[in-house]
Amino acid sequence: MPKILVAEDEPMLLKTIELKLKKDGYDVITTQDGREALAKIDELNPDLVISDIMMPYASGLEITALLKKKEGKSIPIIILSAMEQEKVVMEAFELGADDYITKPFSLNELSIRVKRLIARSGR
Repeated sequence: MPKILVAEDEPMLLKTIELKLKKDGYDVITTQDGREALAKIDELNPDLVISDIMMPYASGLEITALLKKKEGKSIPIIILSAMEQEKVVMEAFELGADDYITKPFSLNELSIRVKRLIARSGR
């Protein structure tokens, strides 16, 4: 069962994403801040990371940058953000994000993107 780490500081959205992904058959780890997310990534080596951009202690961009610098780690990452600024989107992709979803979003769309990234990564 693929492991997905979700880092989102909005409790209701975090719970909603967690329930959808569990229903889809994934093992879901949740965190509400960037520092906790980075610790859990090191500890649990998830198959995919979904991270909000704006979070306490470390942003989604910082998580992406650190994740993509780790040798031997090719964990796909989906960035979530309410910001539709092209500059932020471009920065996320330049840092190595694999996908980007603007809030609000459809849970079914997230589900399809997750399935596609996990299949593509072969994890």
